[in-house]
Amino acid sequence: MRRMVALAKVLALLSVGLPVIAALALRRFIQGETARGFPPWFARLLCRIIGVRLVIEGPVPASGPALITANHLSWLDIPVLAAAAPLAFVSKQEVAGWPLFGFMARLHRTLFINRERRHSTGPSRADLQERLAAGEIMVLFPEGTSGDGTRLLPFKSSFFAAAVLGNVPVHPVTMAHVRFHGLPLLPRHRPVFAWYGDMDLMPHLWGVLQAGPLVGPLRFHPPLQPSDFSDRKSPARRVQETIAEDLALILAGRR
Repeated sequence: MRRMVALAKVLALLSVGLPVIAALALRRFIQGETARGFPPWFARLLCRIIGVRLVIEGPVPASGPALITANHLSWLDIPVLAAAAPLAFVSKQEVAGWPLFGFMARLHRTLFINRERRHSTGPSRADLQERLAAGEIMVLFPEGTSGDGTRLLPFKSSFFAAAVLGNVPVHPVTMAHVRFHGLPLLPRHRPVFAWYGDMDLMPHLWGVLQAGPLVGPLRFHPPLQPSDFSDRKSPARRVQETIAEDLALILAGRR
């Protein structure tokens, strides 16, 4: 029965995923609130189909410029964050080729960067600064890769310079997976939803579709003002401390 439900979800994903291609082609002709409102609507629909219940807390930026900085758990982070506000992502180049989520990344005007080539950091950072100067809300995963959701990986500070130089507020965001089928998420269930290491995308996606409903908070913390910092490493350190402290409280059941 669960496999049949999962198959129905796959068909539903395809039914809403294919129109995304058409939306990408039409996006340049769409202006105003329609262009801003469609991607979050699509993300919320995708979360509902996958079985993710959105619990959004805290001050979500209504307009840019703003730099959202979050811990990274899985490909699920893309639709979950995208459902919160009209925003764009900073993502590694490989995401462009992912089924469905590559389309979704383009729909959200993702800035693709090559993390394997160090000399590309400078131009990519300049591109991010330009997007922020244009008034966009950009999402950055400072860890650079996803983890198992129990702890943070070291933050990379390079792209924080774009916010510091442009005097753009930085919004720390904590993401966590806490409840599975209405019960506390156990350690053995974390690999079902957290996508990390050498896990393949499609088998993991199929496993999530079969697993059932997931609940986790998406908590926006008060923004940090870059004018309070003298270099890019200071806001990166503050963001990491804020998210790490909040994540520990959530996983301990004290939030």
